Amino acid sequence: MESLDLKMPKYMVYCVVVACLGSFSNGWVIGSANVPGEVTHACENGSAHVSSGAFPDCLPMNTSLWGFAVSAFCVGGLIGGLFGGNIQTKFGRKKTIIFNNLGWILGGLLQGVAVNPAMFIVGRILCGLSCGLGSLATPTYVGEISTIKARGTMGTCNQFAIVIGILLASVVGLPLASVPLWRINYALVAIPAIAQFFLMSGCVESPRYLVSINRIEEAKESLQRLRPNTNIDKEFFGMVEGQLGTAAARAITGIDSASISKDDAKSFDDQIEDGVVTGEEGVRESMNMIQIFKDPLIRRIALTVLALHVIQQLIGMNAVMYYSTTIFNMSFSAEMSKYMAIVTTVVNFASTVLSLILIDRMGRRPLLLIAEAGACLFSVLLIIGYVYNLGALLVVSVFGYVLSFAIGVGPIPWMLTSEVTPVYASSAVGAIATAMNWAMNFLIGQCFPIVFEGIKGYSFAIFAGVAALAFAFTYLKVPETKGRSLEDIVKGFEKNS
Repeated sequence: MESLDLKMPKYMVYCVVVACLGSFSNGWVIGSANVPGEVTHACENGSAHVSSGAFPDCLPMNTSLWGFAVSAFCVGGLIGGLFGGNIQTKFGRKKTIIFNNLGWILGGLLQGVAVNPAMFIVGRILCGLSCGLGSLATPTYVGEISTIKARGTMGTCNQFAIVIGILLASVVGLPLASVPLWRINYALVAIPAIAQFFLMSGCVESPRYLVSINRIEEAKESLQRLRPNTNIDKEFFGMVEGQLGTAAARAITGIDSASISKDDAKSFDDQIEDGVVTGEEGVRESMNMIQIFKDPLIRRIALTVLALHVIQQLIGMNAVMYYSTTIFNMSFSAEMSKYMAIVTTVVNFASTVLSLILIDRMGRRPLLLIAEAGACLFSVLLIIGYVYNLGALLVVSVFGYVLSFAIGVGPIPWMLTSEVTPVYASSAVGAIATAMNWAMNFLIGQCFPIVFEGIKGYSFAIFAGVAALAFAFTYLKVPETKGRSLEDIVKGFEKNS
């Protein structure tokens, strides 16, 4: 049996699940401040040591300082993402994921024992550093080890784990939303981080990364472990060819023209004429963030990826989640609104499960187009609901928007980052995309409350416009990657450049 025909070998799934523990930690950090937020910064006794002699009951902060404290992890995410490319290129995907857990462990514990706002904010930033680096390293690793037939499902596991983390943090936060139990909710992120620190050592390094640093035999052994009891020759040939060129791939793998596909069997000279490869092929050095914009092919890929990440944030998911509390307060009591916020997270969870099921059946482009069209529609409905004060329409629109976002705009940009970028440029492209994503996240968090205060519900017209532009961009510029090897996807960009 050929490895290209495999779907979900058990060991590969195990490695993906373990890698996605970091995504769960990411989600926990995002959701941990939702429910116990009020008691964290505005409890009855303030900084007095009533419940505990060692710690103050809470950390008194005004609204603006609390807003910065909560979003401080975005600052860490920006830094972690920006430098993450160099880190995962130098130390490898596996080691990066392992040692990335230190930020969550230290940051979570620091928040749990914080005696003043500064300690809490530093803890959030440390967690953010791991969130940023993890946002880059986990999708890269998962994309590089997954089979072609299951890469979409495996890639969605990243977003799925984030959503589970947000949901569980909110649910666990309900009984912990009191003095002094709120501290536990922030510190709990250390548990999955410690688990991943040890479990990840049982996973293999990405074979594509090993090829990129010329550790060919280790790469082949790694791929064979990920594809047990199958013939990996064709898949391995494609990996080596994508990074070292056709001639090198034939020399290294010893595969002749008769044993590979018709397209692969073209002579090296024919492929040069077709523009599929160049005569200068050989070992490609990893590109930095300046070089990716000098190379015409990689620049085109990088700009596509960057656009998808900017869209993911500017389409307004975080703003809708922020506004949802106000919406629910219009239709429900304050106590019920707290539970409705959790229902919104459940809708997010269920929608991500749907994406998990559909992504390798329908493909990336159709799901992304449906998601962007839905985001545009429900943003318009939010405006109508606001103008005419229709509480039921507002609630339905929030749920519809969350559903639309979660089936496509949420998971697919992270997945496509590793799918469309060749290994020699993946770290630099991934780093700048991750940094841009976190920067936009922070920007929305800081600016939307001000915009909303000024124009209220009409602010969702901005997001409707972004969603409409996103639909046009996806239709015109984003390729389908379903059922194609990573190397073949890059060749598609080469032919169309």
